[in-house]
Amino acid sequence: MSSSSLAALPEVEPQPGKPPILHVEAPGDAPHWAAENRDALRAQVTEHGVLLIRGLDLQEADQVGAVFAGLAGDLMTEREAFAPRQAYGHGLYSSSTWPANQPMCMHHELSYRLEFPGLMLFACPSAPSQGGATAVADAERVLQALPAALSERFEREGWLLTRSYNDEIGASLTESFGTDDRAAIERYCRAHAIDFAWQPDGSLHTQQRRSAVVRHPLTGRRCWFNQIAFLNEWTLASEVREYLVDVYGEDGLPFNTRFGDGTPIGEDVVHLLNAAYEEHTRREPWQAGDLMLVDNVRTAHSREPFTGERQVLVAMAEPQRPADHCLPLEASRR
Repeated sequence: MSSSSLAALPEVEPQPGKPPILHVEAPGDAPHWAAENRDALRAQVTEHGVLLIRGLDLQEADQVGAVFAGLAGDLMTEREAFAPRQAYGHGLYSSSTWPANQPMCMHHELSYRLEFPGLMLFACPSAPSQGGATAVADAERVLQALPAALSERFEREGWLLTRSYNDEIGASLTESFGTDDRAAIERYCRAHAIDFAWQPDGSLHTQQRRSAVVRHPLTGRRCWFNQIAFLNEWTLASEVREYLVDVYGEDGLPFNTRFGDGTPIGEDVVHLLNAAYEEHTRREPWQAGDLMLVDNVRTAHSREPFTGERQVLVAMAEPQRPADHCLPLEASRR
């Protein structure tokens, strides 16, 4: 097959409530097939915001890594992770460690970083027995579905992420920053517009303010782009939130989000955001061997609860760094 024409690939299968699905016959050399068809596949992602490719029979991490590299070139090293991952080589990771019975709500990967991936790549060597879909939602439509007063406030103020790093829950300092050296962590924070404070017990507290709405780098269209709902305390299961507040206090939660001026975000707002996501969610259960490409700006993704063994490998590529994504923290200190 040649990458010079979209006609070289089968038609994408459109179905209501599902991401676009491309059915292919398993090639003898999946990495070679991916590299040859890169342009055609990426054009479909540009058109639809997401593409699920079924039939590649991806099974091994080395094979997946080679497919990802053929499609995206150089893969990003993750920094500022909120949950641990297992590394399988440069830029190739397991999905985030998260309880199987708890959803990972809709979000845009690393949208709190100054530099975030423009493209997400997922592969499923082993599908769960039930649930566990990586669902997707159109960020343009989600933004349009939000009440104007709310979206305008977030667009005006941005959003604030607070984090408290400890050794008991969430990613450790080493897992997030790639080092446990205090001086190196401080240098990273200063270079990436992260306010930080070491606590008496040696833990680290940070906060950073980012845009909640960004323009797509190709289309220029406004997209709801953040992790406001996912990393907010009210998205946690009630018993989990109560436990964390009891142990760490209201200001010591492993992560939490606020309005850009520092005002707490109410439970009603979080429920409204998640309802807007759900209204525009498309989902398709994983099948073993599947590959999915996601435009990380245009398309939010989630992970639904599951049972059984689920292995999904992840990579991030095409780093983006919009000049207006970083907002000064002064507005949160009024």
